[in-house]
Amino acid sequence: MLKRLAGCIREYKTASILSPVIVMLEVVIECIIPFLTAELVNEIKAGCELNELLKFGAILLVLAACSLTCGWLAGHFCATAACGFAKNLRKDLFYNVQRFSFGNIDKFSTSSLVTRLTTDVANVQMAYMMLVRTAFRSPFMLIFAFFMAFYMGGKMAWVFAVVIPILGFGLFLIARKAMPIFRKVFRKYDNLNNSVQENIQGMRVVKAYVREDREIEKFGVAAEDVCADFTRAEKLLAFNNPLMQLCLHVVMLVVIFFGSQLIINSGGAELDVGQLSALLTYGMQILMSLMMLSMIFVMITMSAESARRIVEVLDEQSTVTNPQNPRYEVADGSLDFEKVSFKYSAKAKEFALQEINLHIKSGQTVGIIGGTGSSKTTLIQLISRLYDVTEGSVKVGGVDVREYDLETLRNQVAVVLQKNVLFSGSIKENLRWGNLEATDEELIHACKLACAHEFITQFPDGYDTHIEQGGTNVSGGQKQRLCIARALLKKPKVLILDDSTSAVDTHTDAMIRKAFREEIPGTTKLIIAQRISSVEDADVIIVMNGGRIDDIGNHAELLARNAIYQEVYTSQNKGGATDGQE
Repeated sequence: MLKRLAGCIREYKTASILSPVIVMLEVVIECIIPFLTAELVNEIKAGCELNELLKFGAILLVLAACSLTCGWLAGHFCATAACGFAKNLRKDLFYNVQRFSFGNIDKFSTSSLVTRLTTDVANVQMAYMMLVRTAFRSPFMLIFAFFMAFYMGGKMAWVFAVVIPILGFGLFLIARKAMPIFRKVFRKYDNLNNSVQENIQGMRVVKAYVREDREIEKFGVAAEDVCADFTRAEKLLAFNNPLMQLCLHVVMLVVIFFGSQLIINSGGAELDVGQLSALLTYGMQILMSLMMLSMIFVMITMSAESARRIVEVLDEQSTVTNPQNPRYEVADGSLDFEKVSFKYSAKAKEFALQEINLHIKSGQTVGIIGGTGSSKTTLIQLISRLYDVTEGSVKVGGVDVREYDLETLRNQVAVVLQKNVLFSGSIKENLRWGNLEATDEELIHACKLACAHEFITQFPDGYDTHIEQGGTNVSGGQKQRLCIARALLKKPKVLILDDSTSAVDTHTDAMIRKAFREEIPGTTKLIIAQRISSVEDADVIIVMNGGRIDDIGNHAELLARNAIYQEVYTSQNKGGATDGQE
């Protein structure tokens, strides 16, 4: 795990090395200052002249300035290293997530990925900042101050040797109790983010059903759960400070009491006032170093769970990868499913698709009908390798899709998914997701085919109209038509519409299909629909049921012989039932 995370340091190695080096220099200077101060006290006691005082004062001033400079430089390099490390970590996480297949995305919830990219990275960044500065400063200060205490105070320094194990053991027990709570709380962050994400994405539904109070209550429960765990952990960690203060004051009392007696009884021969003052300073440095080490231990252990979650995403390999020698050309839009079976997970007991045998000629229009859960969407997702088949093979242009370069395949197989997504930006920017080099004329042509040009020109800014995140400022039907236009700009050999005209009226639906027949006759068109009217003029209609193909034929044939098709047709036409309007 550490090796994997270390790979994200990259160009910030120099800053990561300079920070601890400068910190060590700062510690040496800070430990020399009490030594010189003790010498100054002894000189004053001996009745030194003003020149001697000024000399000591100048040296101490220079050392203080050096210490300040070292502290500033160490902080600068530490911040640079930690922030840069976090930047690289986020980039690596995001880049890897972009390579995920649908199978990988199914493994991690959206809220969990968001938590890992934000909260977990922030925790690891803080731990790294402490590692490159405080984690070097504290032990080095502890060792150097301990050495200087023995040098200055002799046997009096043994009091630190006694109190250090006591304090260290106490801090260890506190941290040991707090760590399991920290590990547990990060998993609860996922639930908290999930609550926020669902509420924001479904805000219109929440308000439509007047469920604000219920959502507030649900969020409150998740927030209280996280708060309760953090409070328990922080209550335990709160013992750090009083324990440290107790040890500090006990040590100071012991040093002052026995040190004063030693000075008086020996007449300053074994210990003088200057040495006692230095001993007190070194004692403070030792105990503060222990305190910082305990906080480092807490922070690193707390961030260990975050690091594990981050590395889990970094190490996740896409279930869909390019072959060693990929094909970069798709001959045509013909489709062949040969004994295809598929399940979403190797652990799944049942197949989502079973024994699919299907052959579609290039340029055909194919309708796909079936009830909810009949695996219509699963079927078409195999064509562009959003998932890979479990058994059998799917061919496009006579070649197994697993032999194609992924980018080539997906540029030639355009999919308008069931959940239409638009991104914040202008209409032009959204359309050019289909083709970055598309001219304005090509944009307009694609929008005319998708019956989107008319409503776009009614906007004050036309094609420069700003689309809010998620397309919240356009209707469902408008969003669908923009997504269809975006797919058409790819000029694909296979166009798949996954229930992508459900929010438009039947007249517009018919116009879109008419434009497809006349303008892109060579493109294979697969249309998943709930309405019979959307597929009745297709060359071939596939009826799905329970993950299998129930029947294949044209509208007249299926209406004459297929019970499922008959039932859907009858239910939609009985009593002149109207289709959903935009």
